[in-house]
Amino acid sequence: MDLMVGSLRVAVVGAGPAGLAALKELDAAGVDVTCFEKGDRVGGIWAFENSSGLSSAYETLHLNTSRARTEFADFPLPEDCPDYPSHYVIGDYFDRFVDHFSLRDRIRFETGVECADLGASGAWELTLDGGARESFGALVVASGHNWDPRFPDPPYPGGFDGRQMHAHDFRDNAAFEGRKVMVVGLGNSAMDIAVESSWVAERTYLSTRHGSRIVPKYMFGKPADQITKPAMARLPWRLRQPLTHALLRLAVGKPQTYGLPAPSSGFLQDHPTISDTILHRITHGEVVPKPGIEALEGDRVRWSDGSVEQVDTIVWCTGYRVSLPILDPALIDVADGDLPLYMRIFHDELANVFFVGMLQSTGSAIPLVEQQAKLVAEHLQGLYALPDAAARRADNARKRARAVKRYGARKRPAMRVEFDGYMHDVKRERARGAKRARRAGNPLPLKPARADQTVPA
Repeated sequence: MDLMVGSLRVAVVGAGPAGLAALKELDAAGVDVTCFEKGDRVGGIWAFENSSGLSSAYETLHLNTSRARTEFADFPLPEDCPDYPSHYVIGDYFDRFVDHFSLRDRIRFETGVECADLGASGAWELTLDGGARESFGALVVASGHNWDPRFPDPPYPGGFDGRQMHAHDFRDNAAFEGRKVMVVGLGNSAMDIAVESSWVAERTYLSTRHGSRIVPKYMFGKPADQITKPAMARLPWRLRQPLTHALLRLAVGKPQTYGLPAPSSGFLQDHPTISDTILHRITHGEVVPKPGIEALEGDRVRWSDGSVEQVDTIVWCTGYRVSLPILDPALIDVADGDLPLYMRIFHDELANVFFVGMLQSTGSAIPLVEQQAKLVAEHLQGLYALPDAAARRADNARKRARAVKRYGARKRPAMRVEFDGYMHDVKRERARGAKRARRAGNPLPLKPARADQTVPA
């Protein structure tokens, strides 16, 4: 262990997958690292009924990416684990990860970070729940971005007399028994909640303004996300998209066949919607597709096709805002995810703050945050060096422009990455950064001023 690295105190905010990956890599690098977790257990949004109140996990939640494409490379899931395990299995997996790498003593549970201020010396001053303050030479933000519910803004015209809830607060379908439920949205949570409602509700409506292609979890006898090889992701997406559309038409047909709207964009231009059961429940008449809402009329809903039905429960599956309330927006403006970060990790101007998990992937985020954490740890050891600031900003601008062209300006283009493409890019960047570091003599990027405080180099 390099004594200089060992004298650097680093705070990791959050003990979800991103925070655990960062904690594991920094601890292995000999860094004096502490992880702060607001809840009473590890796992982040996968921690069912976590005391933090931030988890959106529900009773029947399962992976919608396959085990082989979700696990940590350094700690694989057991071979006898199902392809799409439940949140209970994943929660246990994170617990075993912590104990396997002897990380539990590094985590302060039920200790949230109220704010992180950059002091005049360059150290991060953390104010913890209860008012205690601690100083750290570097900060890893790994608190996730699927916990701050977003509702329709502006609200739909009219008023509603029944119960309204966000998908974030859904735990089981007991409250839907005998009810007339409208689920709004067409993402993965919307599909799951509509299916769960359909088992017990008198009627379940699925309302969406925009169409999306729905991918079954298995295609041609294999997990759907293992059909194409990773090397294909390096081909231009416009070449791959027609093939993807053809495979989906063979497997499930067009969404319009099921009464759903036509997709508003190509499959590789949006986040995939994955469900094995929603199309069955629609074809059985247990979930009724509806277009976008035109108005709320007390105990009724009017849709854009002119139809009106009685509804007493609305579940808004309308996504999440990207929020980092611990940071002063005057210092770091998250701008709902439009934060330029080199490799989605490194801030343009602040050398001692790192973001792990501030991305939106076409697949699981877990292998991606593992690679991000390795890059941060190598950087702090002087084993990986960044390109100069101008090159980083140019790279950010290029990637954002490509993302806008592919996904659109309103879909958080700065955060979007393609799973296999990003994994390839990180591997290549680690090699390039290692060469830059060797040429420079492997200098440490942060120079400790004393044991509890550092200033950016």
